[in-house]
Amino acid sequence: MVINEKRTSCAERELEAFIREHQDDFYRLAFSYVKNADEAMDVIQEAAIKAFVHLSSLRDTQNMKAWFYRILVNECLTWLRKSKRLYVVPGEFFEGIQNGEHTEKFDENLDLYKAILRLDAKLKTVVLLRFFEGMKLEEIASVTNTRLSTVKTRLYRALRELKSVLEEEISA
Repeated sequence: MVINEKRTSCAERELEAFIREHQDDFYRLAFSYVKNADEAMDVIQEAAIKAFVHLSSLRDTQNMKAWFYRILVNECLTWLRKSKRLYVVPGEFFEGIQNGEHTEKFDENLDLYKAILRLDAKLKTVVLLRFFEGMKLEEIASVTNTRLSTVKTRLYRALRELKSVLEEEISA
């Protein structure tokens, strides 16, 4: 029994380190769903609590990234279902999204980011995880608990929708 407690303690330390190391990534993802800084922090906190409570379900710490992102995405989707609120994101937020500094690259992609935020939740999840979090399609399948073919279909559908929206904005 003592061995199991040491393992849990070690796993808890690994999870804590993982959450601290990637907290900015988690915040960015949560904010992209809830559109409110305080709510995003609440969603992350709920995800972290669930992760610690259900840490024993993590069979291999090598899978911690996909496992935690699954919890976080589910918490974001739960928040959306419960709140059913629509938020307008002020333009000032986007100016300082990366460590409080203005970035030209982000400004260039503002229209794209706004279009991504308008996607259906399942499509948005795939796009955010793939392009903003740099996950491989296999990891996304694990996070979303779907088949790889479903992830690919959602990604291609999302990209088609984004292309259509952006082409409409350019021609307008």
